[in-house]
Amino acid sequence: MAAYKDLVGQKITVVTSNPPEPKTGQMWYNSAAGKLRGLGILEAWSSASPTGRSSQGGYYGSIGTSTSSLALVGSPGNSSPLQTEEWNGTGWSASDNMAPYSGISGNMTPQGGSSGTVTSALYAGGEMYTGNTRAKAQEYDGSSWTSITDMPQNTGYNVGIGTASNTSIMVGGYNESYAFINATVDWSGSSWTAGGALGTARWAGSGGGTETAAWFSGGKTGSYPGTSTTATENYNGSSWSTGDALNTARWLSGGTGPQTSAMVIGQRPSPGPGRGGNTEVYNGTAWAETADLATARVQFAGTGGTSAGSFVGGGSVPPSTAATEEFTSSTNAITAAAWSSGNAMNTARAYLFGLGPKTAAIGAGGYLSPFTPTANSEEYNGTSWTEGNNLNTGRYGVSGFGTQTAAVVTGGNAQPPGSEFLNNNEHYDGSSWTNATAYPVSINTVGGAGTQTAGVIFGGAVSGSRSAQTSEYDGSSWTTSSPQNLNTARGLLGSGGTQTAAIGFGGSEPSASNKTETYNGSTWTVGATLINTFISRNHGGGGPNTSTTNILAAGGPPHKTEVENYDGSAWSTQPSLALGRSNLAGGGTSSSGVVFGGDSAPEVYTAATEEFTGVTETANITDFTTS
Repeated sequence: MAAYKDLVGQKITVVTSNPPEPKTGQMWYNSAAGKLRGLGILEAWSSASPTGRSSQGGYYGSIGTSTSSLALVGSPGNSSPLQTEEWNGTGWSASDNMAPYSGISGNMTPQGGSSGTVTSALYAGGEMYTGNTRAKAQEYDGSSWTSITDMPQNTGYNVGIGTASNTSIMVGGYNESYAFINATVDWSGSSWTAGGALGTARWAGSGGGTETAAWFSGGKTGSYPGTSTTATENYNGSSWSTGDALNTARWLSGGTGPQTSAMVIGQRPSPGPGRGGNTEVYNGTAWAETADLATARVQFAGTGGTSAGSFVGGGSVPPSTAATEEFTSSTNAITAAAWSSGNAMNTARAYLFGLGPKTAAIGAGGYLSPFTPTANSEEYNGTSWTEGNNLNTGRYGVSGFGTQTAAVVTGGNAQPPGSEFLNNNEHYDGSSWTNATAYPVSINTVGGAGTQTAGVIFGGAVSGSRSAQTSEYDGSSWTTSSPQNLNTARGLLGSGGTQTAAIGFGGSEPSASNKTETYNGSTWTVGATLINTFISRNHGGGGPNTSTTNILAAGGPPHKTEVENYDGSAWSTQPSLALGRSNLAGGGTSSSGVVFGGDSAPEVYTAATEEFTGVTETANITDFTTS
């Protein structure tokens, strides 16, 4: 028998404390605890950022891996196009809708088969609730969908398997007469060819792998509606052979992974309705039960990767859900990103000025019920709020930039809505507010970014009209002649960054806006659109966050809980706020943020604080016995 040192390259050492970064396979004896220790494997599902389109009906396809995937969501019938969302391993972002059918009226239908990657995807078949199945197919190139040659037969509830659009197969399903299908068809990128037939015709199964090493499990067999099965078949590129049976008969499950590291997730139990969270993993020889989903569901999006790194999003619970979960099999304990409650502000208010980070935040101004401006100013240290010296001028809709010890606030409103905009400008030094050079015009609800001596404000409202104006500040004077205006005039926008790398998003045009623009110190450039529309200074980018690539947008009318992250190119979903609210303030980054204040119902103002922590990983140190 080989010695432990020969296997892992080191001896079991005696230590008085655990190593800070243990390696896989490493073991040690902790003499202080009297325990033999090493890294243990954890298998579990954890909550992740929700999908953005759970209301579309809950009929999903999925393409890709656990860190780069497409989710396809459609409504029953063909009343709207199949929509696409991309998953980047952290959150969901909107992508291109599928194209209408070529040559006939109608959209692509749900309940088809999908395969490939985010830059080379295939979707084919589908069923419209009435037995009206389709042979239509489309390919996705990373930005848009294009119709391709029809499959040889109309098919619904078929399964797509493959690692690219032109190396994929479509398997099983049923036709317009509800006859179950055992056919396999292969798409080469230009034509469909027949492959080996399944041993058992079935629909609503699950599968994964490649066109030459595939697996197919579960589904319904017999005659319509059929009976759930545990059967598994493996494919070698030309023929199917019997594999190990599932432990639980199921249909409408998710399937992911290659033949040697596969997973089936969730199910519609049989007999009867309902949803299941049961999960099984496959090593190419046998299926084994593992951790169940927290939210039982069927027909969900985004299964991708292997049994060691899969995820699900949305689906039918019922009703449809936006919930996403990730599966990990790792020696690290992974804690999902989440919001947690912080201590409340001393004064509840909305329309306030705020910046972060969460360990050094400030909240000032705003209004109290009903529309009473306040000069109140508070500081947050990550644990509690402390009253500070008040603003010289009480106001709401005030905006600015800077840090907790060097802030700037500009403009706002001191009277009932719309009646008196201000040009007052004040500096904060961490102790007191001091009047500074007034802004050139009276303005309200601007966006801001930068520091007290190198800042920029943009947008807002002037005399009731939305503004596109951009002005830079050097700590003593304003410059408005050189900077370029925003492409879209608006107020109430979120913001962040620096004077030479700023971002503005959402807002009111006066209709709700989902637009994003970035500023390089001279020019504004249109960026990706938000998934939701935000009309509030609900940014996580003010103050010391000097980047435009890790921004959080949270809340917004009418008292939303939705949260999104901007990575410099696209917005994606993040865990939701516990308290829906609009007209809130906040600061920090997409890995460490804070929000506070706002209104949680019409004329109901809140002092609630919530803190955001991104995904974290820690070593899963486990005690072992020597017996």
